[in-house]
Amino acid sequence: MESDDENIEEVVEGPLDEDGQPHGFCTVTYSSSDRFEGHFTHGEKNGKGKFFFFDGSTLEGFYVDDTLQGHGVYTYEDDSILHGMYVDGELNGHAQEFDGEGHLVFKGQYKDNNRCGECWVYYPDGGCVFGEVNEDGEMTGDSVAYVYPDGHTALSGSFVDGELIEAHFATLISNESGRPRFEVTPNSPVYSYDKSTSTCMATHALLPDPYESQRVFVADSTIKGAGQGLFAKTDAETDTVMAFYNGVRITHSEVDSRDWALNGNTISLDKDTVIDVPQPFDHTERYCASLAHKANHSFTPNCKYDPYVHPRFGPIKCIRTLRAVKIGEELTVAYGYDHGLTGKNGPEAPDWYKQELEMFQQTQEAPTSQ
Repeated sequence: MESDDENIEEVVEGPLDEDGQPHGFCTVTYSSSDRFEGHFTHGEKNGKGKFFFFDGSTLEGFYVDDTLQGHGVYTYEDDSILHGMYVDGELNGHAQEFDGEGHLVFKGQYKDNNRCGECWVYYPDGGCVFGEVNEDGEMTGDSVAYVYPDGHTALSGSFVDGELIEAHFATLISNESGRPRFEVTPNSPVYSYDKSTSTCMATHALLPDPYESQRVFVADSTIKGAGQGLFAKTDAETDTVMAFYNGVRITHSEVDSRDWALNGNTISLDKDTVIDVPQPFDHTERYCASLAHKANHSFTPNCKYDPYVHPRFGPIKCIRTLRAVKIGEELTVAYGYDHGLTGKNGPEAPDWYKQELEMFQQTQEAPTSQ
């Protein structure tokens, strides 16, 4: 994130002073293939300038006597960006980092090019981790917290490099100075990192997620024949995370090779992994640590599946609202069943799904009134 003082000037394009040094706006290409474009005074960078490094990254800012001072912008080769304060060419002070799509991924302090003090690390799904980083710039210690997307529900306790070790349910409260503090709920259960395997969904299968518990409940579905469904416990705006989809992690080939009737609670996580909630864990009496698998299908859904990095379950999927929903409203998603590969009885799907499909197709085929 800083220029290399040992670079040997190779090519200078622009005005020179009487000693042959760059003077004015010049482009200097170094033997390392790094390039600097900016203002020079008798061979020293002075004024606005920008480094173009051989790996595709850049560093732009204001130079005084050959060193970067004040606000600088470092753009990585993947288009992620760091805005920070530089002192004598090194990051010292407040900084913010954004990914290639412009989403905030870090906010905090740097000292001598290393993260220090209290910092925030943000995930694309809306969750974040807050705490004081260690000497290596990692979220490691006993006073770190994961904050859910609502900005106040939290798990506060011990983390190692941002990974939950042991924490309690807490609420984020900002004091008058704006500094975050966490009120831990008395006698709350202990939560720990508990990523599922191919045989184990969760060590504590009946320990509900504190965020999810505030937003959804399970009850008989309003869809005929669909059994239980998932409902909103409170009003929610568009783009609100409502529930989490955890389960055992199996392969796509395993799913494809078994009877479709066993795949009623499967969802693709990525090209290698499928999340499954097998019987009898589809009953809340046996498993209620996450509830997104209870959401039924609709051809006009009010929610969608999205990737989520959960502090307890690791990489999973969540259910996120597509529009505002009201308290008591059933949450639905699009299952994405393949209607192209159908037999004489329609797609491989439950009877209630086939009935919903038939009714939807009828509405699509119905002539519109003139």
